[in-house]
Amino acid sequence: MKLQQLRYIWEVANHNLNVSATAASLYTSQPGVSKQIRLLEDELGAEIFSRSGKHLTRVTPVGQEILSIAGNILREVESIKQLTQEYNSPQSGSLDIATTHTQARYALPHVIQSFIDKYPQVALHMHQGTPLQISEKAADGTVDFAIATEALELFSDLIMMPCYRWNRCILVPKDHPLALLEQVSLQQVAKYSIVTYVFGFTGRSKLDEAFAKQNLDAKVVFTATDADVIKTYVRLGLGIGIVAHMAYDPEVDTDLVAIEAGHLFDASVTSIGFRKGTYLRGYMYDFISAFAPHLSRDIVDQVMTMPSREAREEFFRTLKLPTL
Repeated sequence: MKLQQLRYIWEVANHNLNVSATAASLYTSQPGVSKQIRLLEDELGAEIFSRSGKHLTRVTPVGQEILSIAGNILREVESIKQLTQEYNSPQSGSLDIATTHTQARYALPHVIQSFIDKYPQVALHMHQGTPLQISEKAADGTVDFAIATEALELFSDLIMMPCYRWNRCILVPKDHPLALLEQVSLQQVAKYSIVTYVFGFTGRSKLDEAFAKQNLDAKVVFTATDADVIKTYVRLGLGIGIVAHMAYDPEVDTDLVAIEAGHLFDASVTSIGFRKGTYLRGYMYDFISAFAPHLSRDIVDQVMTMPSREAREEFFRTLKLPTL
């Protein structure tokens, strides 16, 4: 059994059983990948993948278990590499982050700028996606960190730590009736068509929960994952916008009015996480603390030793988080 063979089966599984795509990603040949998978299956006396002719069709039950163990082995190998790189070149390496557009556009720029200034030899890569895509990339090792707000149950295999609280504002043109009110109610908001985030994305669930609690219908007529797109359609008169407050820039959005909505919706919490067993480089600790100053290296190390998600949640329950 060779480490290369374990990598091949792992990559094939993560390329939707497409051997050609796997070979291309590994800069090798398709026949070579297929041959090594066959050699591994012959040695183990078990099929990892079911086949129809020359095509792989699914992962077998025993294959699922083999892949799970192979993934753990490959992650341990990666940790060994990270450890030696930290010893030999502590100021160089790479950092991959998966997050949503809102975090990438509004919460992270200053953090990333200061990180690059401090670690110019660390290649930083940003991956944007839905909570499901973010969790999958973190779980399979495509990225080092996941930063997310919604659907944290998808991240059960990760160590997730709360970073900050945030809430929403309502965006309207300057001449809109809501802009004339001292404070708006949810009943008044419900009278208008709404432009906001896709469900399960960037705190959308808090919005839906608020309307449901008061037995109100939210007339959502347009959804998007990008706050800038939402603002565009508010400008076109499609409806009022409900976005993360951080997405409103008074110097740029001069034609819009941001109405405070913290009293209408429960605050959301954005968290950062990584796979259990990950070896964190020094610059990785620095990135975490730059994004969330309360998450010092000592705190992160302490959290990593906790046995369960429930224990981590209890640890953070009384922590006062910053508000963005």
